[in-house]
Amino acid sequence: MWQGTDVDPDAFAAVHEPQWRRLEELSRRRELSGPEADELVRLYQATAGHLSALRSSAPDPQLVSRLSVLLGHARGRVAGTHELRLSDVVRFFAVSLPAAFYRVRWWTIGVALAFVALAVATGVNAATNPAVMSQLGTPTQLEEYAQEAFAAYYNNYPAPDFAAQVWTNNAWIAAQCIGLGITGAFPVYVLYQNAVAIGQAGAIMEVYGDLEVFFALILPHGLMELSAVFIAGGTGLKLFWTAVAPGRRSRAQALAQEGRSLITVAVGLVVVLGVSGLVEGFVTGSFLPTWAELTIGALVLAAYWAYALLPGRWAVRSGEVGDLERDLAGHVLAEAG
Repeated sequence: MWQGTDVDPDAFAAVHEPQWRRLEELSRRRELSGPEADELVRLYQATAGHLSALRSSAPDPQLVSRLSVLLGHARGRVAGTHELRLSDVVRFFAVSLPAAFYRVRWWTIGVALAFVALAVATGVNAATNPAVMSQLGTPTQLEEYAQEAFAAYYNNYPAPDFAAQVWTNNAWIAAQCIGLGITGAFPVYVLYQNAVAIGQAGAIMEVYGDLEVFFALILPHGLMELSAVFIAGGTGLKLFWTAVAPGRRSRAQALAQEGRSLITVAVGLVVVLGVSGLVEGFVTGSFLPTWAELTIGALVLAAYWAYALLPGRWAVRSGEVGDLERDLAGHVLAEAG
C-alpha cells in the first residue's frame, strides 16, 4: 500500500501493471468461471483504490485516464449491462409512450385552444384591417402568394423529398419546444410565432384568394402536424411548471422523473411527425378529392387520441408515468414529507 503524498506514477504503474492487465483480460472475456468472476471483482475493487490513490497523490493525466477507461469496462462486467430486447420495444410503445402522452393531454388541449384562438384573432384582424394587411406585403405580392405560391409549396418537390423536409422541420420545432421547455418562455414564443403565421396566411387567402383552398391544403396534414406541436409545447410547459410547483416530490426528483418522461414523448413525436409528414407529402395536394384528404387527416388524428387515451389511461392507472424502469432510471433516496 502506498502511503504519503509523494507517489511516483511510473513506479506505481510498474508495481500494479500485472493486476491491471489481468483485469483488462477478464473484462474482455465473453464467459467467466466462478473463480474468475470472483477474481474480476477483487481486481476491480483494488484498481478502484489505485485510481483513488493516484488522483489524490499523483494525478498523472494519462494514467488516470487509462485506469478510468479500464474501470468503466470492468464495471460493465461486474454490474451487468442492459441490452435492448424486443420486450423493451413492445413495452415502450404499448405502455410507456401512451402513458406519457396521456399525462400531457390537458396541457396539449390547453395549448391547442390558445393556439387556435390566437390564430383566428390574428387572421380576423388582418383580413378586416387594411392597414395590418398592408404590412404583410404589397397587393401584388399578396395576390401572387394567394393565387400561386401557397398551393405551389405543396407541389414543388417530389413527395418523398417533401415529406422528409417537412418531417425534419417539424421535428426541429418540437425538439426546441421540449428541450427548452423548462424556460417556460421558449415554447410560448415558438407557439406564438406559428399561430400568428397561420393566422396571417389565412387572412391573405381570404382577401386575395380562396379560404377553402387554404383549409383544403392545411387541414389534411395539419390536424396531426399541429397536434404534434401542441403536444411538444404542452410537454415543455409541463416541465416548466414542475420546476415551479414540484408537489410532494423534491424539485430535483420531480424534474428528473418528468425529464425522463419528456424524452419518452420526444421519441414518440418522431413517429407522430413522421406520419404527418407522409400525409403532407403524399396526400395533401394529391389527386384525391378534398373530402378524402380531410378524412385521412381526421383518421390519423383520431388514431393518435385513441392511442393516447385508451392504453394511456390504462397504463397510468396501473402506475405507469412514462418514466424508465427502476433499474434503468436509477435509485433515489427516500424522502420525508
